Amino acid sequence: MFSSWAARLETADPAWDLAEGERRGARLVVPGDPEWPTQLNDLEDRTPYALWLHGEADLRFSCLRSVAIVGSRAATPYGTHLAAEFGAGLGERGWSIVSGGAYGIDGAAHRGALDGGAPTVVVLACGTDVAYPSAHHDLFAAVRSQGLLVSECPMGVRPIRPRFLIRNRLIAALSRGSLVIEAAVRSGALNTAGHAASLNRVVAAVPGPVASEMSAGCHRLIRQGAAVCVTTPEEMIELVGVMGDDLAPELRGPVLPRDRLDPETRRVLEAMPVRAGAGPAVIATTAGVDLETVLSCLGGLAAAGYVERVAKGWRLRPDRPPRQVTGKPAGGVAGKPAGG
Repeated sequence: MFSSWAARLETADPAWDLAEGERRGARLVVPGDPEWPTQLNDLEDRTPYALWLHGEADLRFSCLRSVAIVGSRAATPYGTHLAAEFGAGLGERGWSIVSGGAYGIDGAAHRGALDGGAPTVVVLACGTDVAYPSAHHDLFAAVRSQGLLVSECPMGVRPIRPRFLIRNRLIAALSRGSLVIEAAVRSGALNTAGHAASLNRVVAAVPGPVASEMSAGCHRLIRQGAAVCVTTPEEMIELVGVMGDDLAPELRGPVLPRDRLDPETRRVLEAMPVRAGAGPAVIATTAGVDLETVLSCLGGLAAAGYVERVAKGWRLRPDRPPRQVTGKPAGGVAGKPAGG
């Protein structure tokens, strides 16, 4: 290994690298510079010596509130849709997106962030002047105007397989947490998740169809407790945001009209027969309340359209949905609709 590095040293030309970087519009930052993200120091002996940056955004500021979104290159429409939705949703809420600029999940997440108006950071395994993959030339041009291209490699360096795995530690270290969207059991995205876990960063995963091989890695992370299951940008923000301030809204089902009834009225309603009518005494026994309570509730339930009087007493009214009223309306006459 020493001989290999020594051979590379003989061909190194730092002055040319700096001049070429300046000519291309890139800049070099090192630890201690104002733009250097101090969270990279968590990498300890794996901390990069310097980073090449190309773009209008400030790297340190862009990564203060950032999420890494990673996943499969051969993503399904389901995965790319979710990546774009998460990128845009996080971006609209002031969170930057860090990813690797690859096909599939990476590219969709970057585009979503751009649509959400947030800076996005592309960590490359090649020089910032090299468009890899080449089809993302226009995407990288958009990123330069609203975010940053980042690399450890100087200008002109082409990507090789080991560099992709090496750069994954930067994706994990720059962000507050990593979100995996579609990853097979063997996936570079899981390598990023492993780096995030070793740095005590949050790791989250989006579940996919249970039979999908493209989501098998996500499901394994969740099943092993190595990742938190998330389904919305708000849930991801809750994991990486400020404790107590960035809580995700609790998901609730639709509020039905009967949910607005007070407990006693709801019990009377649930005791109502569907077809044949029943008298107030029978309803009171079924509901477990006294007769006076039933009589006071029937008027309000009838006025709201929940029940109707029939020859044998009272029953549910099936012909139209009830109006959204709450509890027992005042002025109801016992055993009769209000105003009757």
